Amino acid sequence: MAILDSRIPQGDLADKWTNHKNKINLVNPANKRNIDVIVVGTGLAGGSAAATLAELGYNVKTFCYQDSPRRAHSIAAQGGINAAKNYQGDGDSNYRLFYDTVKGGDYRSREANVYRLAEVSANIIDQCVAQGVPFAREYGGLLDNRSFGGVLVSRTFYAKGQTGQQLLLGAYAAMNRQINRGKIQSYNRHEMLDIVIVDGKARGIIARNLVTGEIERHSAHAVVIASGGYGNVFFLSTNAMGSNVTASWKIHKKGAYFANPCYTQIHPTCIPVSGDHQSKLTLMSESLRNDGRIWVPKKKEDAEAIRQGKLKPTELAEEDRDYYLERRYPSFGNLVPRDVASRAAKERCDAGFGVNKTGEAVFLDFASAIERYGKEQAVIHGNHNPSKEEIRELGEKVVENKYGNLFQMYEKIVDENPYKTPMKIYPAVHYTMGGIWVDYNLMTTIPGCYAAGEANFSDHGANRLGASALMQGLADGYFVLPYTIGDYLANDIRTGKIPTDSPEFDEAEKNVKDQISKLINNNGKHSVDHYHKKLGKIMWNKCGMARNAKGLEEAITEIRELREDFHKNVLVPGSAETKNSELEKALRVADFLELGELFAKDALHRNESCGGHFREEYQTEEGEAQRDDENFKYVAAWEYKGAPSDAVLHKEELEYKNIELKTRSYK
Repeated sequence: MAILDSRIPQGDLADKWTNHKNKINLVNPANKRNIDVIVVGTGLAGGSAAATLAELGYNVKTFCYQDSPRRAHSIAAQGGINAAKNYQGDGDSNYRLFYDTVKGGDYRSREANVYRLAEVSANIIDQCVAQGVPFAREYGGLLDNRSFGGVLVSRTFYAKGQTGQQLLLGAYAAMNRQINRGKIQSYNRHEMLDIVIVDGKARGIIARNLVTGEIERHSAHAVVIASGGYGNVFFLSTNAMGSNVTASWKIHKKGAYFANPCYTQIHPTCIPVSGDHQSKLTLMSESLRNDGRIWVPKKKEDAEAIRQGKLKPTELAEEDRDYYLERRYPSFGNLVPRDVASRAAKERCDAGFGVNKTGEAVFLDFASAIERYGKEQAVIHGNHNPSKEEIRELGEKVVENKYGNLFQMYEKIVDENPYKTPMKIYPAVHYTMGGIWVDYNLMTTIPGCYAAGEANFSDHGANRLGASALMQGLADGYFVLPYTIGDYLANDIRTGKIPTDSPEFDEAEKNVKDQISKLINNNGKHSVDHYHKKLGKIMWNKCGMARNAKGLEEAITEIRELREDFHKNVLVPGSAETKNSELEKALRVADFLELGELFAKDALHRNESCGGHFREEYQTEEGEAQRDDENFKYVAAWEYKGAPSDAVLHKEELEYKNIELKTRSYK
């Protein structure tokens, strides 16, 4: 069990990033023209990295399985992006953003990485405004802010309820400019199926053309993995259905350590599961918790009556409602972090107070906000004695301006008007804080292979604060990787083009073709979805919002048996030499079936509760997470050794010199 060194530079925290940039190697513009970089994934991290690297002069190849980079799942991050610009003068600063992020991650992230993230956050907003991202603005013309969970200031910049989409369009426009210049070659509808390592360095990938089925070789001097998270290991999640772990898992199997796989975020504000027919879940933005109040009935008989349709939520008197987050966490109320809000919802529903037919839903109610905004607008319009109808009409307009597209989306899915009756929400798998281990330069344990955005583990610890995903993706892509990758590539200015006719490319291509051939010729009896759904149920029931040793041990055995059955009995119709969506799914699920076991192994070894990792054996009398800083204040980085059960643990000890470790409290 080795101790990992993250290669964090020495010096005062506030100066580390500046000092590091001053000392690392650079590549001059004339030499950049002779260096190739592959970027896998074109969401916010990959798209911003590709655009910036090409702008600097590198030759970039981008790969995404979608038909356009615009379809990356980053568009689903609706609520906003954090940055410490402190327009309100409400006490925000780089240090406070840094502190909130480390605390929100339950003291399981690196100080230096998180401070760098806070430091470059303001630059991200300026860059995106320059690209034309239509952030909301206040009356005076300054950019508007709203609050998100886990903080006491307003630092979240937003574009209505479609922030991720607008930021992605900015990155996509920057990419298009470089595509037009010939500096980016864009390979859409291509999926990376292996990494090629030559003389110990990442030198290319094997990709499958998803339209023709052709297996292709692509070489480069460095490879960047920016393929997002692995939440779809649970089958039902808020992720796009195509989101997968394949790129990350393939580099893991070639030597990249996988860090903290059990750190998965359950988002509290999702549309509840309605039945086994569903293939994904829909996220309602956390921004709704700014104005929506979360509650369940105080009496079980009222909850039962609502479940049976005998009582409408609007008919329940105020004194008969339990605003349980406001009751349990008075300082933060409905804006506690996601893991805290999720567990609180589960506790109420498990106790019998759930409000939909399955008993797994709570209310998110906007009546108070509509009334408050309506009265405010009436005064602004000079109406000092408005009727209830006028107040409601004016208030609904304000809420529509802030969250209109989210309300519209909810009504289309649920067929209920959220302006008139409270939304129903329940926690669901959303984001993964674990991922590929990287050093301070974002390089993995494979020289020349980098990981950016949600694909790496580096910034969020055991729980991500809302609106920090977009911040990390764009920080990595625009302001970190373009500096740090030069430190490595400075040694490649005389290397020349990397050939693709080497034995290493031959072997990697053969391995990919062999795996595809086995799946196509398997002639099994069960569909890919049959196995994916079974895996998802094991993961949700035994590795989900609450875990215990017995359940995790069972999960490890069950996943291993399911994986063996998959390789014996999965049926993949069609041909390998053409478009074949079932083959695409089969390749992805094969990787999920390996990751799932490592996930459970990681959760079993971590005998504490922290952030999104909640072990039932380790909780306070009040049901809060109980950390063990003496024994588990480290990053768990797993080395592949042939099977998930054989993975070797490496520890990166976490040091806190600028923050005092405390029991996380939002009361």
